Amino acid sequence: MKILVSNDDGYLATGINVLTEALQAVADVVVVAPDRNRSAASNSLTVHSPLRVHKLAENRYSVDGTPSDCVHLALTGFLEDEPDLVVSGINHGANLGDDVIYSGTVAAAMEGRFLGLPTIAVSLAGDGRLKHFDTAARVVTEMVQKLERASFSADVTLNVNVPDRPYEELTGVRAARL
Repeated sequence: MKILVSNDDGYLATGINVLTEALQAVADVVVVAPDRNRSAASNSLTVHSPLRVHKLAENRYSVDGTPSDCVHLALTGFLEDEPDLVVSGINHGANLGDDVIYSGTVAAAMEGRFLGLPTIAVSLAGDGRLKHFDTAARVVTEMVQKLERASFSADVTLNVNVPDRPYEELTGVRAARL
């Protein structure tokens, strides 16, 4: 399986790096993420200035644009091979209710859906200083493995909010279809 990973917190964020490391154990992963924090960018695209892509390492790129720019650019010609799935996150904070309207994390996932791929937006939900990004990464990795064995429609975006707790304390995870 090939997975495109992006986010809205920028390529240096803890969430995207923990997620990427976890997903690399089960898939081929390429990261195309904003060069800085672009939280609350919603579905905005850059149309009046050129986007610049910087190669950070093998299969890791930063873009001086919005989360939607990153996914759009990756899927419309930048990547040689189209991924099977887009995963956006792990966002630093929940994306629930009205948050999904403004969220760059959710927007990056939705951009992948607009371009014909199944997608997952994942956020770590909690108060104060969040610390269990490994829990959210494990939840998503397990979801990806289950979805790989099942059919996952390209018109679906899953919005997953994982409580900021050790994995062993989770009692269930709910995913909302957007």
